[in-house]
Amino acid sequence: MGWMKDEAGLEKRAANYVALSPLSHLIRANRIFTDRTALIDRGYRASYAELYARVSRLAGALAGRGISPGDVVAAVLPNTAPHVEAHWGVPACGAVLNSINTRLDIGTISYILDHGEAKVVLVDTLFLGVVEEAIKAQEGPAPLIVEVPDAAAGYHATGRHLTYAALLAEGDPGFDWIMPVDEWESLALNYTSGTTGRPKGVVYHHRGAYLITMGTPISWRMTLYPRYLTIVPLFHCNNWCHVWTMPAVGGTTVCCRDITAKNIYDAIADEGVTHFGGAPIVLNMLVNAKATDRRAFDHVVEVFTAGAPPAPATLAAIETMGFNVTQVYGLTETYGPATECTFKDGEWDHLQGDDRAGVKARQGVPMPNMDHITVLDPETMAQIPMDGAALGEIMMRGNSVMKGYYKNPVATEEAFAGGYFHTGDIARQYPDSYVQIADRAKDIIISGGENVSSVEVEGVLMQHPAVLLSAVVAKPDDTWGEVPCAFLELKEGASATEDEIIAFVRQRLAGFKTPKHVVFQELPKTSTGKIQKFELRKIAASL
Repeated sequence: MGWMKDEAGLEKRAANYVALSPLSHLIRANRIFTDRTALIDRGYRASYAELYARVSRLAGALAGRGISPGDVVAAVLPNTAPHVEAHWGVPACGAVLNSINTRLDIGTISYILDHGEAKVVLVDTLFLGVVEEAIKAQEGPAPLIVEVPDAAAGYHATGRHLTYAALLAEGDPGFDWIMPVDEWESLALNYTSGTTGRPKGVVYHHRGAYLITMGTPISWRMTLYPRYLTIVPLFHCNNWCHVWTMPAVGGTTVCCRDITAKNIYDAIADEGVTHFGGAPIVLNMLVNAKATDRRAFDHVVEVFTAGAPPAPATLAAIETMGFNVTQVYGLTETYGPATECTFKDGEWDHLQGDDRAGVKARQGVPMPNMDHITVLDPETMAQIPMDGAALGEIMMRGNSVMKGYYKNPVATEEAFAGGYFHTGDIARQYPDSYVQIADRAKDIIISGGENVSSVEVEGVLMQHPAVLLSAVVAKPDDTWGEVPCAFLELKEGASATEDEIIAFVRQRLAGFKTPKHVVFQELPKTSTGKIQKFELRKIAASL
């Protein structure tokens, strides 16, 4: 390999080798961007010095409460300043952050708290009731609840739990951060949306998070001092790791608790937002905003969009409004975006309308922090023809791929078989190596950027006393991209209505997993009794 003949005395040592960690960005920013604005949350503003002090208090308080390196601290919070602080403060005491989807049902939150063995959970007052019920349903030890009220949003402390402000008061702003010795140490635990039933715990390491914070500014055309709006939930791949990126470039993180067109336009006009990420539904929201919600601005806003390709009409409209949209693609297992549709200046400039939208909707090529992303035959692991027609599975290899699934070595080995991470997404690849998803494997429904497991929804539908067989497929939707559509065969002599079925599921699952349409019919089957979902997708698309 690349070793010289005599390397005596050239070993790694403290002076020339430091474990990579995104935590180093905030330490550096505190020193060189001290008085610059680091964080904005409505009327609240904090400089880098103030953010660093609060984060240190949080880390010290957690350590004082007995949180040790490797322990899990959960958060059920919206995109607010305390959630940003937790992204720094939790790992600064050596702990692992588990940001939980605020839209999940009681049973799933209970499972996550049990599986991850969280010692503490930070909870916005809005979600306190759900989390309290989830803890009651736990099988293991209950975590300490720290209530995070938000008076600006009308959510005041209930008095039932230790508050976030009281916790911070226990901490020392001079707390000595516990930095990783090994960059493979765990940084975050993020649960998938349960696309095969129970969600899997995806573990991030410090090295992977650091490297994506280095690759993102390159892909996103960032220079110093960007102003970034948190549209992507902080519970979703840790906000695509963007909040860990901002201090590296002296950026300002602007929180957005409630995602509305008015709030986004206001943030762009009033706070000078230059970058945000989000699902195509966000773009659609901006394009179709009421005139009273729109604001004028005089700069280009760079947008990362993922989850589903934006509709050509939406893309054509928004790019005349001051937004430059780049399609990216990734999974929870890849810390967020792993590919970008790098625009080919000089080659694609002349494209307009559907042609332009078509090339910009490709998932693209690896981001700088990834090694190799391609489309292979999942059976042979051979490269498919790069002809824009042949289909295979997107496979990834790189430093920003998860450590594995927590407490699930079998699933980890399956995911990494053959030396690549198997995404489960079916795609074609073009001669220039650009990748484009053709279909979603395993019947995943992507609704508003959230993954919905058809198997999970079908399982709930089968609990209804009138249902004999159920199948759930994706129905195209102008607003959400896709929504669940249920096809049901009822038991002989039984009856049910669409409203009844929808209400039944809504009582048992999160709202985004609830079918928006229900069709009663005999389900098409193969000779072996397998339901032919491809036939149902055709019907759903025509409804």
